[in-house]
Amino acid sequence: MQITQTPLAGLLVIEPKVWKDNRGYFYESYNAKLFAEAGISANFVQDNQSFSQKGALRGMHAQSPPFEQGKLVRVLQGAVWDIAVDIRKASPTYGQHFGVELSSENHKQLWVPPGFLHGFLTLEDQTIFTYKVSNYYDKASEIGVMWNDPDLNINWNASIPEQDLLLSDKDLLLSAFKDFKSPF
Repeated sequence: MQITQTPLAGLLVIEPKVWKDNRGYFYESYNAKLFAEAGISANFVQDNQSFSQKGALRGMHAQSPPFEQGKLVRVLQGAVWDIAVDIRKASPTYGQHFGVELSSENHKQLWVPPGFLHGFLTLEDQTIFTYKVSNYYDKASEIGVMWNDPDLNINWNASIPEQDLLLSDKDLLLSAFKDFKSPF
């Protein structure tokens, strides 16, 4: 397993070793010892899964303390462009983002620690996305910023026209980053 630090401290890309043969493939998606050695000491308490069509954009979300969540995310079927934004006020990379393609082909995972907004855009129909999270969902603790915020200037790295994106009503109502008050 290869665990790589991104330009945003604590945000890690995880690439498992995949063994393939004529039957298919096998890989280890989680190893507590290797993750702890890389600085991921999360106690995962909940697994979530979403199913989306191409062009579904989910984000940018987090939960505020004391319900903050670390997320280990990956794609079981299809592909996404996954984004994390640093919202740790004392961080030198506050307001910066990182994106990576996660797919059922490349088997990459992303560790998104507490203190980051998270979102993704599905690049294929019938995409299944899974999250292991380190805290329980708490609706009252939801926070977020609009996906297309001009100050964040996120590159969604997709050829899907904006008018064809599938967004939730909730995501359409999120605030601008300049109005966002980070609890981290």
